[in-house]
Amino acid sequence: MESETGAIVTGASALWGTAIAILALLGCSAFFSGSETALTAASRGKLHAMADKGNGGATSALRLTDDSERLIGAILLGNNLVNILAASLATSLFTTLFGDSGVALATLIMTLLVLIFAEVMPKTYAISNPETAASRVAPFVAILVRIFAPVVNVVRAVVRVVLSIFGVKTDPDAMILAHEEIAGAIALHHSEGAVEKDDRDRLLGALDLRHREVEEIMLHRSHIEMVDADDDPQDIISQCLNSRHTRLPVYKDNSENIVGVIHAKDVLREVDRLIRSSENGLANLERFDVLDVAMEPYFIPDTTSLDDQMRQFLRRKSHFALVVDEYGSLMGLITLEDILEEIVGEIADEHDSPEIEFRRLKDGSLMVDGAMTIRDFNRAFDSNLPDEEANTIAGLIIHEAQIIPVVGQVFSFHGFRFEIVEKDRNRLVQVKLRRL
Repeated sequence: MESETGAIVTGASALWGTAIAILALLGCSAFFSGSETALTAASRGKLHAMADKGNGGATSALRLTDDSERLIGAILLGNNLVNILAASLATSLFTTLFGDSGVALATLIMTLLVLIFAEVMPKTYAISNPETAASRVAPFVAILVRIFAPVVNVVRAVVRVVLSIFGVKTDPDAMILAHEEIAGAIALHHSEGAVEKDDRDRLLGALDLRHREVEEIMLHRSHIEMVDADDDPQDIISQCLNSRHTRLPVYKDNSENIVGVIHAKDVLREVDRLIRSSENGLANLERFDVLDVAMEPYFIPDTTSLDDQMRQFLRRKSHFALVVDEYGSLMGLITLEDILEEIVGEIADEHDSPEIEFRRLKDGSLMVDGAMTIRDFNRAFDSNLPDEEANTIAGLIIHEAQIIPVVGQVFSFHGFRFEIVEKDRNRLVQVKLRRL
């Protein structure tokens, strides 16, 4: 009798031990599931900020996410081990209690327990507090990653071999395209209403500088105001003072031969010196030589990126450069202000004349200056006209039409209807646009 009682007690203890083991394994599964979600969903930028403030968990999380393949491999290995072991123990427990029907019962109950307590609940918490959760679990996960490292390395090798059979190449050392990731995040938050359009344009404008060249935003040579070094000194002084620009290129003999760049302040200093240098006063202005005050011209190739050029401007402490093509011919000029305007939008001062690049018509269509850049148009009207093959609206029309259009011709592409309204020789002056 005592032996039977002891056997019953022993059997009950074993059942309770199995049940407790299953609950413990479910807890481990919840830990692995939550850790995976937290470490993959956490923002590296926020983790970096936490690490800078002395959060050791955030520092550990950053190290783990540096090798995401190894991290995911270790977590999945641990998660599968505890889930399979828990399912096996549950099957054994329920078979002992209910016989053959215990298999189906164990499957149903374990599915519900794993789904609710080991998957949905920990992942919901982790996704709602990813950085906090990641910093908390990272030290423990780091230990598990080191323990599972040999097995994970074998698994990684097998996976790569299998993928290579199907022609899939993996590059574990590939760098994350940070600029594209940031740009995508900005666009996403704007579409969700969290980022204003102006803020989006400024942020994306700063990110785009490295992908754009000076040729895209330079002032074309046909619009450059220049000073002829052979002009009468008083005419040169008057031109400099009346110009709305503070810096003007100086040419000699022909406009291709740029010999210097003058600054209005340098002109005024020289004028002041000549007037005060002797009793002749204003008569000394006849001795004014523009080349004496001209700075050496700064030439750059048209393929220079805006990001590189801005850095060069800052390094040289210069704001003005002349753009030349591969043959050394003058193409235009660019200033530091032009580059900054690609980020913050139009910068106007009291001397700038208003530039009306478009106006709305009563029928809802737009009358646009053909020289308006596609980028400015996209910013103004939140559109997506492509700017890979052309920089201006006129250039886009000519590229798409593959001809020089005549007044009255109409084209439809990229979701817009383009009508040529005014033309000067081969230049499209005014274009009427309407969204299709």
